[in-house]
Amino acid sequence: MKKFLFILFFIIGTNTFAAEVKMNFTKDAFESAQKAGKTVVVNSWNKWCYTCVKQEKVIKEAKKDFKDILFLSYEQKNKDIAKYLNIDHRSTIVIYKSNKEIFRAIGITKKEEIYSLIKKGI
Repeated sequence: MKKFLFILFFIIGTNTFAAEVKMNFTKDAFESAQKAGKTVVVNSWNKWCYTCVKQEKVIKEAKKDFKDILFLSYEQKNKDIAKYLNIDHRSTIVIYKSNKEIFRAIGITKKEEIYSLIKKGI
């Protein structure tokens, strides 16, 4: 019975950790920013991914600190976007600058690491 209650609590509790990320990725916005030479940060997430939730907290903060950078997000279940960007995993962050991929990382959640990646695109 204790195991059942633990599992039930875990399932219900997981809903509270679901990522509240809004998908704002569009091919047009991505390509326009690249043509303009802007730095673009794309993150692939899944609403049930705890790592993605942690990343999103840092990315929200980064949006305030790096105002000249375009931040785009999409949910990994959008296979067309994933294929277009060649991203196979949720919790992937990719930095682009002027039509080039600068850096790609999967599963990083520390602010210092994510900010370091972003700075490589500046």
